[in-house]
Amino acid sequence: MKLTYTAKRRWQRAGILVLILALTAVLVWFCWVIWLERYVTYSSDGATLNFNPADPGAGQVAKPPSAEETIPIYINEGSDTINTSTALTPITGYYIDTDTLIDDLSGARDAVATLPAGTAVMVELKNIWGSFFYTSELPDATLSTKLDTHAVDSLITDITSRNLYAIAVVPAFRDRSYFLISNSHTSAGLPMSKKGYLWSDDQKCYWFNPTSAATQNWLAQIAVELKELGFDEVVFSEFRFPNTNSVKFSGDRTEAIVKAAANLVSTCSTDSFAVSFLSSDSSFVLPEGRSRLYLENVSAKNAAAIAATTQVADPAINLVFLATTNDTRFNDYSVIRPISTMNDGG
Repeated sequence: MKLTYTAKRRWQRAGILVLILALTAVLVWFCWVIWLERYVTYSSDGATLNFNPADPGAGQVAKPPSAEETIPIYINEGSDTINTSTALTPITGYYIDTDTLIDDLSGARDAVATLPAGTAVMVELKNIWGSFFYTSELPDATLSTKLDTHAVDSLITDITSRNLYAIAVVPAFRDRSYFLISNSHTSAGLPMSKKGYLWSDDQKCYWFNPTSAATQNWLAQIAVELKELGFDEVVFSEFRFPNTNSVKFSGDRTEAIVKAAANLVSTCSTDSFAVSFLSSDSSFVLPEGRSRLYLENVSAKNAAAIAATTQVADPAINLVFLATTNDTRFNDYSVIRPISTMNDGG
């Protein structure tokens, strides 16, 4: 059936009228809801309408929360436990190196199980080629394939759960795998002086530029992860420039090392976590803060003379000798020895 022109016009007017009525109804409903909202009272039983605003009904006027009472907590950890919440104290303990992790990890765990609370245990957890010995969660970490990282994880748990003073050792500026993971990492390295390629040493390791923000951020990430694993201290070894003039670096090398060390200590150390440095150079400038200088390759007969030349606040606390024997001439200072010397008379 074909509609006439007059019929079409009537239907159009009817449709427009219906649309206007619908929009008017929606507008009235919206205004009603907005107006009604002022009379809604909320309580633990739900929402109710209360048309007498002076009567709050079942609702309660909100009040500021009262201040929480501070309750002190005291933990007795034993008289022989090192206090890691205040100033550093002298340490004595043992060192677990890479060879021990590879060849005698079970023996190291057995030895750790016999140590009294408060004994320092230092573990090497990364090598100069960039391999991590534990299951690091860092995106750019390369896990070692020469040892069982999960077994090392268990060793870390043994150390941190027994109230021992846990120290992790990682190389700082010497690496390889980090630079091979991504081309974007090359900007953190030291280039050759005459070419644009990264310089590498005789062990095919590349070296970080200590002044690079990427370099310091990477080391800070490692430090934070180790702290979260329960370590009390991280010691950065290879904290130096390579002994060569073949790298391109226009600044003052000594100043760069000093500033890098100070930045890491100020950024990563806390009241319960120290950031320290391992060197064979007794003139290494230790930054202020919670930090120690670890010295290696020092003869026992020269320990006192070397200690007198170091720039540390307290040689008995801030200086740690990495000894290879039980020579008692190291005992006036903090000292770490190989774990193989635990039952060795000398």
